[in-house]
Amino acid sequence: MKTKPDLATLDSHLDALRLPFLKEHCQPLAATAAKNAVAHLDYLSQLIEGEAALHADRAVARRIKAARFPVIKTLDTFRWDWPKKINRLQIQDLFRLQFVYDKANVILLGLVGLGKTHLATALGYAACQQGMSVLFANAIEVINTLSAAQTKGALKSESRKYLSPSLLVLDEVGYLPIDQHGADLLFQVISARYERGSIVLTTNKSFKQWTTIFNGDSTNHLRRPRPPPPPCRNRRHRRLKLPHERPDRNLTQTPSLNAPFAKTFAIRF
Repeated sequence: MKTKPDLATLDSHLDALRLPFLKEHCQPLAATAAKNAVAHLDYLSQLIEGEAALHADRAVARRIKAARFPVIKTLDTFRWDWPKKINRLQIQDLFRLQFVYDKANVILLGLVGLGKTHLATALGYAACQQGMSVLFANAIEVINTLSAAQTKGALKSESRKYLSPSLLVLDEVGYLPIDQHGADLLFQVISARYERGSIVLTTNKSFKQWTTIFNGDSTNHLRRPRPPPPPCRNRRHRRLKLPHERPDRNLTQTPSLNAPFAKTFAIRF
């Protein structure tokens, strides 16, 4: 004689194991399986697949919440008719997210109101759906947070939240003026993520204006001046001029932003 299952105990065990899908659907699916003569393994497979899907959806929801997007944006809702000159294929290719796997960066450059933040948010949202950790932050917010942490002696621990995600979306870099201290803090985050994680950065400044964002000196620690080559003499023992002695050569060097952005995709609007 078959004994009636103790459903209360079963529910208790499923709660303890944190299997809400199994708890909610095991009895209805069991009735359907019995009616349709579904094999035991097929019945179990339906339950496990449902539980796995529910866990995956909840994990995505947690990542989206942790990313702190101001509003959810997707590529489907982006207006391709404004701006008209945007490279659509290049943008769509970014959503393969290969740059995140490569720990490369994306810079979206253009004037206000052209959709840079929309695309940056959409890239972060897509990354969350692919199982990647993401954080969205405004540049000024990062500076203010790190400045306050430095005052409290907690700069190192506070910096971790900007360094640990697989993708950092850094919005509105250069929109508002920042002082030397703020520029240094912001650039430390960018530099520390080099080959450690990806950045999607939006800015209204062209590359030649980045020295105004970082006040020039913020990038000095990345400069590696090469020693001058030894003097060369020709067959008549006349010394050849070194490069810095040639007035026709323009050797003006820009601040070295190349190190943290060695692997970068730049999209201009």
